[in-house]
Amino acid sequence: MTTYTISQLANEFDISTRTIRYYEEKGLIAPQRNNGGQRIYSRKDRARLRLILRGKKFGFSLEEIAEMILLFDEDRTGKKQLEVTVKYGEQKLKEVDVKIEEMIELRSEIEHFLTDFKEKTKNL
Repeated sequence: MTTYTISQLANEFDISTRTIRYYEEKGLIAPQRNNGGQRIYSRKDRARLRLILRGKKFGFSLEEIAEMILLFDEDRTGKKQLEVTVKYGEQKLKEVDVKIEEMIELRSEIEHFLTDFKEKTKNL
């Protein structure tokens, strides 16, 4: 059975060991412990960590990520997990679209001010 230490996973995913322990505190991963009390992570823990990090990258909250992970554990077909992931994904896309529109407006305002300021500097 392939296992990993917390340092190995932290290095692989370029995150801190504290981040991994935080996800453990939140119940997102649950590593075993060896006789010395050291955390031992399974391939399943590694896969969960990858899902957590992907979810964070896409802007999902830890609560949303936890729900998606737990749904997969409850329904091994993955159907419920996929349905919830699609729902959250659609919400996230709407949020991104709103942010894009806001950024386009901001860009336009900045361009307007820059043009105005350039004209003013010519007249000074």
